[in-house]
Amino acid sequence: MKRLWFCLLLFSCSLLVTARDFIITEFGAKADTTVLSTEALQHCIDLCSEQGGGRVVVPAGSYKIGTIVLKSNVNLHMETGATLYGSTDLRDYRRMKSSYVSLRTHTPTIQLIYADSVENVIIDGYGTIDGRGRGFKKLSWNDEGITRPHLLRFIQSRDIVVKDITLRNSGCWMQHYLACDRVRIDGIKVTNRNNYNNDALDLDGCHDVIVRGVIADSDDDGITLKSTSPRLCEDITIENCIVSSHCNAVKLGTETNGGFRNILIRGIVVKPSADQKEKFFGQWIGSSALSLEIVDGGLMENVSVDGMNIVGTESPIFVRLAHRGRGYTFNHSGADAFVGQSVQGGNEGGTAATKPDSVTTRGRMRGIYINNVRAKDCGNYGSSITGLPDQLIEDVHVSNVCINQRGGITRADLKNIDAALRDEKAAEYPEATMWGQLPAKGFYVRHVRSIHFDNIEIHTEADDARQDIVKEDVK
Repeated sequence: MKRLWFCLLLFSCSLLVTARDFIITEFGAKADTTVLSTEALQHCIDLCSEQGGGRVVVPAGSYKIGTIVLKSNVNLHMETGATLYGSTDLRDYRRMKSSYVSLRTHTPTIQLIYADSVENVIIDGYGTIDGRGRGFKKLSWNDEGITRPHLLRFIQSRDIVVKDITLRNSGCWMQHYLACDRVRIDGIKVTNRNNYNNDALDLDGCHDVIVRGVIADSDDDGITLKSTSPRLCEDITIENCIVSSHCNAVKLGTETNGGFRNILIRGIVVKPSADQKEKFFGQWIGSSALSLEIVDGGLMENVSVDGMNIVGTESPIFVRLAHRGRGYTFNHSGADAFVGQSVQGGNEGGTAATKPDSVTTRGRMRGIYINNVRAKDCGNYGSSITGLPDQLIEDVHVSNVCINQRGGITRADLKNIDAALRDEKAAEYPEATMWGQLPAKGFYVRHVRSIHFDNIEIHTEADDARQDIVKEDVK
C-alpha cells in the first residue's frame, strides 16, 4: 500500500512539473523587501489552481509577503537564490479558522503559508523561506499562531511534498502538518532558533508520512509527532536525519489524544547546535535525544527505533506513560484571550480562558523497540522508562546501546535522588529532566510489564555510585 501511494504521488508530481509555469514577477511581485508581494504571489497561486495546476515560480531575489494560501495542484517552486521573507507587521497576516477540531485549531491562527483541505501540493527548489520570527514578541504563554505566526501549516490535506528548500526563523513552530495523509518531507534544511516554541517539524495526527534527509537545528523540539485530536499519527518513517535541539531531538508527544502507531525511526544523528549564543527553552546540549510519551490518553504501539548516533544531550532516552489528561476541545476560545497577557511559568500551560477539557481515559504504551544507539558526551541525568502504578508500560525491548556520560554521582547524592522520585508526577508536563538526576546511570525503569535489555554498556568519565540499571515494580 505504501508503495502504491508513493507511486501515485510521484505521478501527480510529474503532472505538475509538465504543466504551465506562473512566474510571480510577471504578475507584479517585486524583488524588493520594502514592498509587499503578497497579492501578486496569491494571484499566481489562485490562477494556477483554477487552470488545472502547474508551477508558481519564485525567481532569484528577495520578496516580502504576508499570509498566502496554497491551493490544490500547485507547485510552489523556489529557484536558487530566491528568498521569501515574512512581514514583521501583524496587519499583513490573515487569521485562518479550520473546520478540523483539535487542540491547535480552537481559535483562528496566523501563519505565513497556509493550506486547508488541499491535495497534490509541492513546495520545492533550492530557495529559502524566512519568517523573520524574531520580530514577534511573546505576549502570553499560549500565543503561538495568535501573535506569533507559524511559517508553514497544512491541515486535513493529502499528497503533499516539501523538498530541498531551506526554512528559517519562524515566529513559533516552523511546520505543522495536521490530519494530513501521504506526506513526503525530503532533504530540507530547517533553522529555528529565534523565538520561543521554535520546533523544527510537527506532524500531528498524520498518516503515511516519509521524513527523509532533514537537517534541523531548533531551540525547541526537533522532529516531533503529536496527536492533538483523536486521530493517531500512523505509518510514519523518519530516517537519515541530523537534528540539533535544546529540548527533545526526536519526540512522540507531548499531546497524545489519539496516539502513535507503526512508527519507524532510523539512521538519526543527534548533536548540539554550532550556534549556542542564546537559549529560550531546554538545555544547552539538549534535554533528550529520544522522547516517547503518552500522557493525554491515546495509544502508543509498535514504535521501532533503529540506529541513533548521539553526541551530547542530558538524558539520551526518555519513555513516559502518565496521565495529565488534557483534552482537545475547549469550553472557551478566542484570540482576544491571549493578547496582552504576560509570560508565565510552566511549559505549554493554559489560562482560564484557554484551558482545554480533560480526558478520563488512560493511555497505553506497548511494543517499543530501541536498538543500536550510541551516545557520548552526555549529561549525568540517566535515561528512564516509567509508567504509573496503575498504568504499566508493556513489552519494551532495548538492545545494543552504549552510553558514555559525565557521571560523578556519589553515594551521598543517592539519598536526595531517591527522595525526589517519591513523587510520581503523574499529571505534570513530561520532560526527561523532570526528576533531576536518576538513581541509575544507565536506565531507571519503573512500572513496566515485560522489558528486555540486551548488550547494554554504560560508561562514565567520573566515578559514579549508581548501578547501570535500576528496576522498580517491573513485572
